Amino acid sequence: MKKPVSPMQKTLNFWAIILIVWSIYRANFHLPEAVDELIVKPAIFILPVYFFITRWEKRPFFAGIGLNFSSIKKDALVGFGAGGLFFLVGILANYFKHQRQIVLPSFHLAPALASLVLATATSVSEEVLSRGFVLKRLYQESKNVFSASFLASVLFFFLHVPILFTSLRISGGTILFIMATDIVFSLFVSFTYLERKSLLPAILIHALYNLSFVFFV
Repeated sequence: MKKPVSPMQKTLNFWAIILIVWSIYRANFHLPEAVDELIVKPAIFILPVYFFITRWEKRPFFAGIGLNFSSIKKDALVGFGAGGLFFLVGILANYFKHQRQIVLPSFHLAPALASLVLATATSVSEEVLSRGFVLKRLYQESKNVFSASFLASVLFFFLHVPILFTSLRISGGTILFIMATDIVFSLFVSFTYLERKSLLPAILIHALYNLSFVFFV
């Protein structure tokens, strides 16, 4: 008699399928970044999670990923405050990349707004999958903040491996720096998500983290 598959195992199996599809896409297609972030990522990261939650778990999607607006002001404050700290990570990477000198980027309104939109779109897709889907279910089964956050952070790192090694703009020491900060960043965001019980701060922190690398790395 087959042993029933646990909810955690279902979650991990589903995440693995998403990672495989994403890796195949990154290895074989090199479309513009806007296409990746606004179309492909939502289709690969969010759409399957939506069907998993609404069809298999038979739950409302927002409740299933922990996106609530009951304390939106406090959540936004936490998100922007903590995100500002990670924005400094990009400045630090800039400092070491340019041999201990900070090179300020030139800002133009249209490209800056485009970067903001893409950074936010990226954070929504990745946080829905990594925190709203994976971490939420790991914690529900284990009831352990540290083990659930650590495993979710490792999975978050592997989610970025196809991006790191197929990007022509990132190489050498910058890759190592991003790999290290990815784990630290993910642990912090995971703790914040579980503490606030809301996906909103995680999305805002992630968006600012993304922007720091767009502008400074």
